[in-house]
Amino acid sequence: MPRQRVSLITLGVRDLDRARAFYAAWGWEAVQTLPSVVFYRMDGMALGLFGRDDLAADQGQPGAALGTGAITLAQNFADRDGVDAAWALALAAGATPLKEPQAVFWGGYSGYFADPDGHVWELAHNPYWPLDQDGRLHIPDPEA
Repeated sequence: MPRQRVSLITLGVRDLDRARAFYAAWGWEAVQTLPSVVFYRMDGMALGLFGRDDLAADQGQPGAALGTGAITLAQNFADRDGVDAAWALALAAGATPLKEPQAVFWGGYSGYFADPDGHVWELAHNPYWPLDQDGRLHIPDPEA
């Protein structure tokens, strides 16, 4: 049985140069750039930006109209100030605000924005899910 993990998240983008410029302005550093895809190293996994037409062809669906789907990418922070700083940087880079960071019903603090291709990101502080010194999320065992 496969382990519960994701190794690579690939986002289909309309304009690879524009998407790469947004993520660079948001502070992300590409580790590999190919003609139709850009890769970013994350802690134990990677994020790829792939031109939509090339991604559709790679999936065996040449000419398919790929959308963004019903998915949210999330980045957690150790405190509210981290959320606010990342929010300001994303907006300065060209993100579209969806919901400004605010206290939420589950006891945390979060906000949502969309990147230039409409991929939705949540920036959050969850006081019940601690981050380690490297920023890795740890979901406590409810039985403990």
